[in-house]
Amino acid sequence: MSAQSSTGIQTLLEAEKEAQAIVAKARAYRTQKLKDARTEAIKEIEAYKSAKEAEFKKFESEHSSSNSKAEEEANASVQSELIAIKEAAAKAKDKVVAQLIEAIATPKPTLHINSQ
Repeated sequence: MSAQSSTGIQTLLEAEKEAQAIVAKARAYRTQKLKDARTEAIKEIEAYKSAKEAEFKKFESEHSSSNSKAEEEANASVQSELIAIKEAAAKAKDKVVAQLIEAIATPKPTLHINSQ
């Protein structure tokens, strides 16, 4: 019976070794799958990030051009107003100069308000 129990023990030891090998193989497989999943997730994140950056640049370029258009319109408006002001000043220049000369040339003496 000793040989039988020795054979049984050897069989159990071999079965245990096989089980350990299977468990080790399963752990290695799981570890590899986790690494693969992590790598795939990083790739997806990078693709999503680059897509969003491209979308943002497109949005930025569309809206920056509308800002430049608004700026150009504002500059054109300011220039037209400046031209109108210069024309009005040129028309009234002679009248203003005449009024200044008249005010200087014809004094009107009055008492100061504090002197009364």
